[in-house]
Amino acid sequence: MLLMPNKDWHWEYNETCKQLSISLGSEMEFLTPYKAKQLIPDALCATEFSVEHAKFYLKMLETLPKVLQISDAAIVQTALNATAAHFLLQSQMPKSWFFDVSEECVYCEIGKLFQLKCGYSKVLVLVIDNGLQAATVMNLSQHCELSDSKSLAQFDTIKVMHNRLHPLRKARQVVAA
Repeated sequence: MLLMPNKDWHWEYNETCKQLSISLGSEMEFLTPYKAKQLIPDALCATEFSVEHAKFYLKMLETLPKVLQISDAAIVQTALNATAAHFLLQSQMPKSWFFDVSEECVYCEIGKLFQLKCGYSKVLVLVIDNGLQAATVMNLSQHCELSDSKSLAQFDTIKVMHNRLHPLRKARQVVAA
């Protein structure tokens, strides 16, 4: 079952857990993985879940099942985290040096999936914000070691130049005539 936004939804900073959360009514709260140092100042106070937030969230609910084969609960979790990251995280500088250059030019848009290659590992990422030369992506894989001291957890975001985004390959079906 997919959760649909309503007028009772609002963002708040959960002081107990030290993370951004979204209140989904009087009985339910969704905790994002985003800490205070990552958030814009407005996210540290109660903030409405605006019409713009709802439109983005609904776009993610529509797009994600078409590109990912995961449960409805995982779709909602990914869509809520993507919405939080898109609207409430601080802007980042690109950190492309962690990733291998792609040999292909890609068309990048919000909601599109790509791979990032870091040495021998590959991670699946979702574009949550797109600029002229770089995109902010959210890691959908469980974990990615970037260096000895830095890693990306699931739902962490990183900004990379477009030339680091590797297109996903679809399995081809060969039919003999």
